Amino acid sequence: MAAAVELEGVNVTFGDFVAVRDANLTIEPGEFFSFLGPSGCGKTTLLRTISGFIEPTRGTVRIGGADMKGIGPNKRPTALIFQNLALFPMMTVAENIGYGLRVRGVPRHERDEKVKNLLIQIALPEHGHKLVSELSGGQKQRVAIARALAVEPSVLLLDEPLSALDLKLRQHMRAELRAIQKRVGITFIYITHDQGEALTMSDRIAVMNAGVIEQVGGGRSVYAEPRTPFVASFVGENNRIRGRISGVEGDIAKIDTPLGMLSARNPVGLAAGEEALLFVRPEALALMPKDTPNGATVGFDGEAIDVAYEGSVTHVTLRARTGQKLTATLAGSALPASGETLHIGFKPQDGLLLARPATP
Repeated sequence: MAAAVELEGVNVTFGDFVAVRDANLTIEPGEFFSFLGPSGCGKTTLLRTISGFIEPTRGTVRIGGADMKGIGPNKRPTALIFQNLALFPMMTVAENIGYGLRVRGVPRHERDEKVKNLLIQIALPEHGHKLVSELSGGQKQRVAIARALAVEPSVLLLDEPLSALDLKLRQHMRAELRAIQKRVGITFIYITHDQGEALTMSDRIAVMNAGVIEQVGGGRSVYAEPRTPFVASFVGENNRIRGRISGVEGDIAKIDTPLGMLSARNPVGLAAGEEALLFVRPEALALMPKDTPNGATVGFDGEAIDVAYEGSVTHVTLRARTGQKLTATLAGSALPASGETLHIGFKPQDGLLLARPATP
């Protein structure tokens, strides 16, 4: 059965270093949940805390409603898939999958039946007799998952399991992992620094930075409605423009920037005079005539210094008069030329204003 995982005021410190700070979170039973963030942000520390390899310095971890304090990893209803998979090279695929069952003293006939069913679940029914060394990278990933599932955990923990694969295989395995999770129905907790993995596979994502969970939400909300400058910068590509709020009208605010007066959504309620950061996605920028009426768009001039044609879209790197570089992803067949001066605009609803941190 799938289990909920609850983190209540979890802190993990190593000497004076705070690896995880005040983590409060509930992961629902049967959810595919990802922790996303750069290297060193604390996501693997948090995963190891859930699995029992690290005890929190302060706070509580509950799995299925039970407090995990003092309960070691071998006694928790979890299974952990390491980055290097840790498969046994001298064992067959079937022996690898059944290893945890053998250690637990499961009778041979029960063990063989469960291994057979798991081989079918991971679409490797004819590979049980093979050595691990005879498998492809993707097949090894599936064997590691089957071995973890054999002991019937309530929660499966995955620590960047796709990082060693090439791009095409990683993309294939994203779909495989999601399909397996849906079939078995247990809680998956996934660690990654790859936003593509998190966005495509997860029901919800926790974005971490410097030991802090900055935002939790579905992939669409984290991408389209980031709550902090870090999330806006880390999840997807974004252009960032500094400025000061000059006026507010409803949910739209005007911001005075080195590129001129611009307007954007103001979801955090910034007031006139406050320092702010304007974020606008490359795909929200478009070529615009300078005399667009009624304030439907706001924009600025920039010199195209790099033009990269990619079939359905063209990626243009612009240099504004201030020297700042920005990126626009343009659709259509009219391609700008390198060195050409362009007027780039966006709808205010497509821009986002957030408070500028004291130390950006």
